[in-house]
Amino acid sequence: MQFTLTYEGRLRSNAKPADKHALRRHFHQQLSTLWELNPLSKYRDWVQVPPAEGEFSIIKSVHGFSFAPLVCEKLCAVAELEVDLLWPQSPGSIIVSGGDIDNRLKTLFDALKIPSEPSALPKGTVPLEGEQPFFCLLEDDSLISRVTVNTDRLLEPEADPSVVKLLLRVKTRNLGDQWKQLP
Repeated sequence: MQFTLTYEGRLRSNAKPADKHALRRHFHQQLSTLWELNPLSKYRDWVQVPPAEGEFSIIKSVHGFSFAPLVCEKLCAVAELEVDLLWPQSPGSIIVSGGDIDNRLKTLFDALKIPSEPSALPKGTVPLEGEQPFFCLLEDDSLISRVTVNTDRLLEPEADPSVVKLLLRVKTRNLGDQWKQLP
């Protein structure tokens, strides 16, 4: 399966849990729409909250949230990511100003996955209306099998060097015959 997620706003290096969860909520909305479309709409019963007893489910309850990761070990799936990142600096300046690229990507990858420890969420955070289940791309960022990053200058005047425009092309791959075995 292939699709594109988008984002426009701050993408900080070494972001705080609140910044990462704001990104996570942004992508949740797009992934929620994706689950309404074919082919995923055929598998909506996999993301029922609470899961029906005895039925297959990809729901993972963590820190008061019922996460529904599209790429997860239960589905023997991995993701290949192509990131197009535009910011208001010249293409090479991401290394010197505005935060280094590896830490910005770490922020992005953390926002795409289920938070692994309670401190990864802002204190007191609870699911909002429409966040049951809470859709995310990855169960864990170890399920990313390939990353390509393209950077370029954002040709709009912007004072904050942490503001970016991002296109995230996702290609999921199944590593086994798991899909054939599922209902």
